[in-house]
Amino acid sequence: MTEDLFRLFKSHLDCQSQSMKTLPPVKDWTTPLCGDIDIVINRQGKWLHEGSEIRRSSLVKFFSSLLLREGDDYFLITPEEKWRITVELAPFLIIRADRACKAGHQLISLLTHTDELIVMSNDHPFCIEYEQGSDEPIPLVLVRDGMKGLINRSVFYELVSWGMPKGVPSGHVIESMGVQFDLE
Repeated sequence: MTEDLFRLFKSHLDCQSQSMKTLPPVKDWTTPLCGDIDIVINRQGKWLHEGSEIRRSSLVKFFSSLLLREGDDYFLITPEEKWRITVELAPFLIIRADRACKAGHQLISLLTHTDELIVMSNDHPFCIEYEQGSDEPIPLVLVRDGMKGLINRSVFYELVSWGMPKGVPSGHVIESMGVQFDLE
């Protein structure tokens, strides 16, 4: 990210920093594993406990602040307890995208269902993944600490509408903070 882009979009980047500032330092905690707990974050980003959806958004937001990823495993961690949970696809769901254009440059900011704001950039790259045997794209963005957010369908379509053609025969990309991301 060049210094010019940082100055140009300083207010947006400050909002992202503020969003992340309130998170506890889960990476610093060395809590031993207590075991597994029946909490699942399903493919739609819903948190389930023993099969029932956790409907209190404040509780989901609190739990998401205690998420830790180690390898392919996800944990809820505090200084006293560490419980392995199941994440079916991605622990976050992207529910909104906003675009700012200044001096010929574009910034894409994304909002998670837990109110974390991220800016698509080298630090928060966008990617498309595919499950084995499927040609349906799974649009993802790195939210924090190796954990990705699934971009919901309407937001993905919005990103595609903001994209531009590139390459031969028919590539499509979106740019944010001077970085181009493939939309295919």
